[in-house]
Amino acid sequence: MERRSVRVGYGVIRLAFPVILLFTLIAGDALRYTIGWAGWAVLVVALALVSIVILVREKASWRLAGLPYPLLTFLVLTAVSIFWSYYPGATALGSATTIATAAGALAIAVVCTWGEVLRALAWALRAILGLSILFELYVSLIVRSPILPLVPEPGIDYSALFPVPPMLYWSRNELFHIFTGGKIQGILGNSVLLSFAALLGLIVFTLELLRSRNRPVQTALWIGIAAFCLAASRSATIIAATVVVILIALAVALVRRARSARTRAITYGGLAAVIVLVAVLVSVFNRQILALLGKSEDLTGRVDIWATVANLASQRPILGWGWVSYWVPWAAPFDTLVTRNGVRQLHAHNAWLDVWFQLGVIGLVVFGALVLTAVVRSWWLAVDAPQRQAAGPGPYRVETVLPILVLTALLVQSVAESRLLVEFGMFFLVLVSVKTKVGARAAIPGSTPFREE
Repeated sequence: MERRSVRVGYGVIRLAFPVILLFTLIAGDALRYTIGWAGWAVLVVALALVSIVILVREKASWRLAGLPYPLLTFLVLTAVSIFWSYYPGATALGSATTIATAAGALAIAVVCTWGEVLRALAWALRAILGLSILFELYVSLIVRSPILPLVPEPGIDYSALFPVPPMLYWSRNELFHIFTGGKIQGILGNSVLLSFAALLGLIVFTLELLRSRNRPVQTALWIGIAAFCLAASRSATIIAATVVVILIALAVALVRRARSARTRAITYGGLAAVIVLVAVLVSVFNRQILALLGKSEDLTGRVDIWATVANLASQRPILGWGWVSYWVPWAAPFDTLVTRNGVRQLHAHNAWLDVWFQLGVIGLVVFGALVLTAVVRSWWLAVDAPQRQAAGPGPYRVETVLPILVLTALLVQSVAESRLLVEFGMFFLVLVSVKTKVGARAAIPGSTPFREE
C-alpha cells in the first residue's frame, strides 16, 4: 500500500511538474513581481530539487557521457569560467542557475514525450495569456492607472524616483489604447516577453488543433487569444519572428510532401533560392522594413548597447569576463554598464554578443555548435517520417514540428534579446539538444532509451 502511494505521488509529480516548470520559466518576471526575488528563488530551488529526484529515479534512462558534447562542453565552460571571472561570485550564481535549468530540461526529456511537452506547454501558456488578459482588464477597468510591481526589484526605491520610468511599470494601463499606439504587457510586465509568449501560444495551440479533433472550438478560441496578445503587445522583433516561423512551417510542409530523393533535392534547391532572395531584399530594404516595424535605425537604442558591450568584449576576447547569464546589478561592471531611459539594462540585447562578452570566442564557438546541432537535428525530426522496422516509414506526427518552430522563434529573438541564454530559452535549447539526439539513436550508450511517442 505504501509503495503504491509512492508511485501515485510520483505520477502526480510527473504530470504537474512540467506545467509548473514551464510556467515558472516563461513567467519568471510575473512571479518576481508578486512573490519577490526571495520567493522566486525558493520556488526555483524546489523545482531544481524535483528535477534531481526525477533524474535519480530515472537513472536507467540516461547517462552523462551520452549527452550531446557541445552541451556538456558549454556547461563545463560556464562553471570553470569562475577561475578567470571578473566577478567570481556572480559567475558562481549564474553557472548554478544555468546548470539547474539544464537539469530541469534533462528531467523533462527523460520522462516526457514530445506530445506531453506540447500539452504541458499549452497548459502553461493558457495560464499566462489568460491571466494577462484578466490582469490588463483589471488595471484598465478597476485601477484605471499604471501600476508598479507588488515587490520592487532589488536596489530600486520607487519613492525616490520622480517621475517613475515607464519601463518600470508592471502595467501601463494601455489595454484601451492599443489602437492609438499603446502596448499591453500582461502579467509578464514587458510587451516583448508577452509577444513571445503569444507567439509560443500560436505555435502550440495550432499544433494542438492539428493534432487532435477534441475541443476544436476551445482550441481555436485560444489561438484567437494568442493572436490578440501578439497584436496588442506589438513587438517588432516578435513580429519578425512570427513571419520567419510561418516560413519555416511552410518549408517543413513542402519537404514532407516531397517523398522521393529527386523531389526533395528540387525542394531544397527552391528553398535555398528563396532564402538568398529574402536575404537580399532585407539587406536592400532594411530601412523601409525597420520603419514598417516602427523601429528607428538604431533599433531603439540597441546599437549603442551593442557598441558598449562589444568594447568590453574586445578587452577579453578569448575567454571573456566570466559567465553570469543575467547581468547582476550589484556587481561591476554591470552596476554602471548600460542605463537607458532611467532603467539599468540587465542583458546585451543580443544573445551572441552576450556569449562573446561572457565566455569569449571559445564560448561563442561552443555555443554556436550547441545551437547548430540542435537546429539540424530538430529539422530532421520535423521532416523525416518515423521509421518502422518492417512496414517502412510511418505517418508524420504533428508534435515533431514543435522543436524547430520554437527554436526558430528563439533564434530570431536572440538577435535583439538575450533570452536564449536564460530561463525558457536555455531550457528549450537544452531540451531539444538532448531529446533530438536520443531520438536519432536506439539508446544512449549503456542505458535504455527515453520514452518516444
